[in-house]
Parts: sequence; C-alpha cells; structure tokens
Amino acid sequence: MKARTKFLVGSAIIVLTLVSLAYVGFTQSKTYYHTIAEVSTLQGPALHQRMRVSGNVRNGTIQHYSGHLDFILEEEGKAMPVRYEGSAPLPDTFKDGALALVEGRLMPDGQFVADQVQAKCASKYEANPNAAPGVKPSPQPGPTSTRNSPDSGAASGSGS
Repeated sequence: MKARTKFLVGSAIIVLTLVSLAYVGFTQSKTYYHTIAEVSTLQGPALHQRMRVSGNVRNGTIQHYSGHLDFILEEEGKAMPVRYEGSAPLPDTFKDGALALVEGRLMPDGQFVADQVQAKCASKYEANPNAAPGVKPSPQPGPTSTRNSPDSGAASGSGS
C-alpha cells in the first residue's frame, strides 16, 4: 500500500471517529425543559430523556441523607419528589420556599433523580406591590448638578 493511501485511510478513520463522538455528545447533552404538570403526561422515549424541571421547594420537605438529599418541588398544585445525588454543593439560596431548577432524569417510580440543582430566593425576585405594572422605577433623588465641580470647566472646553 502506498504512503498516500495509508494517510488517506488514517485521516478518514480520524474524521469519522470525531464526527461520531460529536454526534453522541450532542445527543446525550440535550436537556428538555418541562413543567411538573407536563412531566406527569410524558410517555414513551420522552420519559427517559434528560430534562429540567422547576418549581418551589415545599416547606419542611428537605431531608439530608448520607450521599443524597430528598425534597419535593411544587408548581400549580402539582408536586414531584426529587432526589439530589450530585457532587456539587447546594447553593446558599436553596431552602424551603425557594424557586429551584433541577436537572436529571425521571425514574419509573415517578421520582426525579437530579444531578444538578439551581436555586433562587423567591423573596428577592418579588415585584414591588406599590408599583404599577410595566412602569420602571423612577431614579432616586440626588445631586445632579456638576456646575461647581472642579472638572466642569475642563469638560466644557472653556479653560483656555
């Protein structure tokens, strides 16, 4: 076999290997977002896909065990038990009532096994009850005049 033929065969094998690895990585890294209500209606292959689900952590349901953590997510009157088996530490904002986003897989028994948990403190993201919808808050009063500042003459160009 000629050296050029060996080079082309080797190159083709490398390219095919890289393409197949990219395809496998892409298909396994896809994560679908579902609500808790949607999860209960999934059927067939959709049940076995990696997915993200969000909801509020039900008060009093966070239970720490050796190697995992169990809690219940709630959304629109629906509840879903979650087991977190990830190695990363939980966020500081993960507590009762927090809005949580979990990523993992649904088990046949209906429990969601998560390997990633993100949490937001719900109280920090509430709307101002006194503000009208769609109205931006007005700027706070404060010093706005720069007439007496030492740089005012240099900024306007009248210093020479």
